[in-house]
Amino acid sequence: MPSSTQIRVQAQGEVDIAAAAALMADPSRAAVLMELTDGRALPPSELAEVAGVSRSTMSEHLAKLQRAGFLAVERGGRNRYYRLAGPEVATAVEALAALAPRTEVRSLRQANRAGALGAARTCYGHLAGELGVGITDAMVERGLVEREAEVFLLTEPGAAFFVDLGIEKPPRAGKSCNDWSERRPHLAGKLGVALTKQLFELDWIERTERRRAVELTSSGKRELAARLGI
Repeated sequence: MPSSTQIRVQAQGEVDIAAAAALMADPSRAAVLMELTDGRALPPSELAEVAGVSRSTMSEHLAKLQRAGFLAVERGGRNRYYRLAGPEVATAVEALAALAPRTEVRSLRQANRAGALGAARTCYGHLAGELGVGITDAMVERGLVEREAEVFLLTEPGAAFFVDLGIEKPPRAGKSCNDWSERRPHLAGKLGVALTKQLFELDWIERTERRRAVELTSSGKRELAARLGI
């Protein structure tokens, strides 16, 4: 029988929510996490600009977030690019955003950015904002997906709809994600990502000059109006 010196068991207590919350409570770190919720990888210089801090200060924030498992690093030559460590981080950030109070708009630039993000944006590969919620509502009303608790299930008509869009083997289900700007759920998960990717491929949506924001193209407006009544 192994002795006590040969077996070392490290007991773990309950999760420390306060520690994770403290990391996200800093305005600069919170700005970084929100900026990366669309799944992109950005260099420290861009993230410093987003947060309004110096490059050296941003390096300290990024190191803390990486050590905590919030961020992962990608290397491109001599440069480093930071992204969220996984979709669970984006889910946590979006969940907090849905509970958080809205900030006061103090400039036209802030108003335009908030309006663009509220209208349509990407969140870790899927559509969010008014457009994301609108598409989700339309798909539910037409019986293309059915919501069961926190899951959206693809129906037979829904599978045919996705195939008609050019997605030959659509995922059978997606997750429900509470939209922080609309305060209602939109389609996320594999099904939401597949749909969003195809809408980009079809040139029905496109990115704007504002980070994370997207908008409908003329063909997108026409097609989604015809197919989903949006």
